[in-house]
Amino acid sequence: MTNQSFRVEHRYLELPDSFYTRVQPKPLKGAKMVCFNHKLAGQMGFHVNNESDWTAVGAGAELLEGMDPVAMKYTGHQFGMYNPELGDGRGLLLWETVAPDGTRWDWHLKGAGTTPYSRFGDGRAVLRSTIREYLCSEAMHGLGIATTRALFMVSAKDPVRRESIETAAALMRVANSHIRFGHFEFAAYHEGPETLRALLEHVIALHFPHLIELPEDERHGRWFGEVVARTARLIADWQAVGFCHGVMNSDNMSIIGDTFDYGPYALLDDFDAGFVCNHSDHEGRYAYNRQPQVGFTNCQMLANALLPVMGEDAVRAGLEHYESAYNERFLQNMRDKLGLAETEPEDSSLIMDTLTLLHEHHVDYTRFFRALSNLHRDGHAPVRDLFVDRSVADEWLERYESRLTKETRAHDAREHAMRGVNPKYILRNYLAQQVIMEAQNGDYAPMKELLQVLARPFDEQPEFESYAALPPDWGKHLNISCSS
Repeated sequence: MTNQSFRVEHRYLELPDSFYTRVQPKPLKGAKMVCFNHKLAGQMGFHVNNESDWTAVGAGAELLEGMDPVAMKYTGHQFGMYNPELGDGRGLLLWETVAPDGTRWDWHLKGAGTTPYSRFGDGRAVLRSTIREYLCSEAMHGLGIATTRALFMVSAKDPVRRESIETAAALMRVANSHIRFGHFEFAAYHEGPETLRALLEHVIALHFPHLIELPEDERHGRWFGEVVARTARLIADWQAVGFCHGVMNSDNMSIIGDTFDYGPYALLDDFDAGFVCNHSDHEGRYAYNRQPQVGFTNCQMLANALLPVMGEDAVRAGLEHYESAYNERFLQNMRDKLGLAETEPEDSSLIMDTLTLLHEHHVDYTRFFRALSNLHRDGHAPVRDLFVDRSVADEWLERYESRLTKETRAHDAREHAMRGVNPKYILRNYLAQQVIMEAQNGDYAPMKELLQVLARPFDEQPEFESYAALPPDWGKHLNISCSS
């Protein structure tokens, strides 16, 4: 490593030792560096001349001075049922670093081998799921949505048994915090109020420092209200871009409001309000249109865990932030997508009717809003062509054009702003699948090219036009499993 300018810490180890177990990573065989995020490394305070210098760290074969790997302990509600057995079953928190700008980064190696919390798992990650997480966390960052990040990944020769025999890989996932709602559930239900309070103060000190000086009751109440509001705004951002998480268990909810744990995710192709992307979710608990409610349910689970140190009135007050934060953010997101800068009474019904229209006519969500962003420039055809029944589109366009007469911005200014929120390029599941198939044959060039496109999702990028194409029939509504 060269040009290092970050500071090394490991503040997670200041928590009571029930929150972790020290575990050494189990080295992978024949590891190769396949993708390194140089831009992110620069933001974190270091530059790499030779990517392969980091291969041994990614393979779990080498620890840098200051790394003290631990598997984190937490619990959580999975598909509505409380599970006390959870924890890092295949990932290790290696250390924390502080960038020159003061940003804190947790380094978490996913696929590092078994831990006391692996249950019956092998502690490994497979190439397929590692690529999917790398792609989606970086795609979400490109879209401006709060998320964990991918610093680098290695592939290996070790065979891993899932539905079939696959090969292992490991991801260095970084985030400002890896603490989840489930950490608080563990503290509340297994450790007691003092441990819960220690965790609460730890999180406030590191991630909500503007609250430190307040008296305890106010500090805790304000903190919980902010966590609830961040969670609500995050999910409003997911809904606006058409992102389905797939496994919104409380142990997959970040305490700082990041998108966390990419498993069987999807970004919508044809708009389907009830789309379920996880083929293990037989009840449709985590369907796209249920995500806002599930976010609130998870906040209620966090509230229940906080009762021993905060009391009922305080947590009730905190939960009240959810609905207003969600509605305000979602409405603003959708107004921005439609290019509505003025406020009119009919806007809410226009937004909901538009979503109903897209749902009933199976219209591609991303292509619709992108075409709308060029309506003045390109005319009605790109919007109309997304509908089997053009007359339905014509009727809607007439209503939309009528609404636009109440706008004061020039067409060009409005559409420029719309192109800044309506992406041309998203990580469609079929694109991820194509990249994975190439990678399994040893070719990572398509993955790197796709990452390049997804880093600038709002730009035209004419040389990459094919990435904006509608999915082929085989690539629509792919169901993805949790097995990773």
